[in-house]
Amino acid sequence: MALSREQIAQRVAQEIQDGFYVNLGIGIPTLVANYLPDDIEVMLQSENGLLGMGQFPTEDEIDADLINAGKQTVTVAKGASFFDSAESFAMIRGGHVDLTVLGAFEVDVNGNIASYMIPGKLIKGMGGAMDLVAGAENIIVTMTHASKHGQSKLLKQCSLPLTGKGCIKKVLTDLAFIEIKEGKFHLLERAPGVSVEEIKRLTEGELVVSDNVPEMQF
Repeated sequence: MALSREQIAQRVAQEIQDGFYVNLGIGIPTLVANYLPDDIEVMLQSENGLLGMGQFPTEDEIDADLINAGKQTVTVAKGASFFDSAESFAMIRGGHVDLTVLGAFEVDVNGNIASYMIPGKLIKGMGGAMDLVAGAENIIVTMTHASKHGQSKLLKQCSLPLTGKGCIKKVLTDLAFIEIKEGKFHLLERAPGVSVEEIKRLTEGELVVSDNVPEMQF
């Protein structure tokens, strides 16, 4: 069974280590804040100028002045700081973010990512994605494995305009956790109840599968 958006966020949260500075992109990545373990200390960065972003607020906690890069209301953690977007992008471009989590339309076997434009369709824009994929060493892409028409998003070569080249190493989809290396997709884990055969069928790029691929644990 394919993972829900919340389950994808839960699995990403398992990759976050104590002391990390993490940038969460709009969409599924923002949900990761709700699933961080209580026993680790993490600083979440939002590129609109907030370091120390917390979970989404309850109705009683909503403050319209506290928003993330996707214009969603958020909370702030102890020790949070506020600054302008120039300072925020200096942090990103300077390589001071340990992990970036963002969405994508397509990823290919060479680690290229297309995430900001579909020709002929109205898209909000690239946001900070180009800076984020260029400035971070550790990037996890979250996305659905295939389009609503059943077409793979894990490709031999991206067809859409690129956000970054050769920068993506890991992809977490609703079906699988995949590592990209040596021009191939390597299957690390599969979603509970999802067969290796289904993942192969929906992966256009070459997929390397070892024996006994484990199911994700939550």
